[in-house]
Amino acid sequence: MRIDAHQHFWLRERGDYDWLTPDLEPLWQDFLPDDLAPILEKNAIAGTILVQAAPTDEETAFMLSLARAHPFIRGVVGWTDLSVADAPTRIAALASDPLIVGLRPMLQDLPDDDAILAPQVQPALAAMTRHGLALDALIRPVHLPRLIALRESHPDLRVVIDHAAKPYIASGDLERWARDLKAVAADGITHCKLSGLVTEAAAGWTLDDLRPFVAIVLEAFGPERVMWGSDWPVLNLASDYQGWVGATHDLLSDLGPEQQASILGGTAQQFYRLEER
Repeated sequence: MRIDAHQHFWLRERGDYDWLTPDLEPLWQDFLPDDLAPILEKNAIAGTILVQAAPTDEETAFMLSLARAHPFIRGVVGWTDLSVADAPTRIAALASDPLIVGLRPMLQDLPDDDAILAPQVQPALAAMTRHGLALDALIRPVHLPRLIALRESHPDLRVVIDHAAKPYIASGDLERWARDLKAVAADGITHCKLSGLVTEAAAGWTLDDLRPFVAIVLEAFGPERVMWGSDWPVLNLASDYQGWVGATHDLLSDLGPEQQASILGGTAQQFYRLEER
């Protein structure tokens, strides 16, 4: 079963997508399940993980309403403020909904690079572990060492790095990113999404621009801890769904069928515990 482990929807009139502005012309429209469903069918993708795009509880409720109406949405990665005193209570309530598979603080947008390590956040992370929710880490390379410290405090928290931590593909600067990514992966537990790479590449990117970065991800995590995602519709800034699917097939062509199957669906099913839902 093929799973898209990372996609978004939004309805602009909801008004909480502060990052979404008219200058992002390919994204300045509504994107909803009826837009994605035929694309999934064309590419033989059976289901998706719907990931938050706004840091509000209201958007999480919106995503859950979409998931209840559209069965191809196999799980929702929502949001709640992990720093507030009642975060553990909020997390328990969210976890009672079987469609919630994880939470994503938008760490890349926070002014403090150490935000995930703040003392007030630790009870929330413990609650996520207790209730079986995964942490989607929306981070940049600077945050990778923070994940090592996070793991020391929460060894049983399931963590997946979104978009391979957004490496500097456009500049080709991979040395420090590769070192820190491998250090994180050495825990044998943390997972990584093969997604969001084309939007970090320069305009007119080629497969050769991506290959060194994909090779490092696969070397660090192995296929059993890598999951493919489209990052649709953000993907539309640099490609389209069919283009990224085709690129993925080329980038993974040296792997065996079982390894490809893990990356294209099996890893996501295991990590997000979709088989239990």
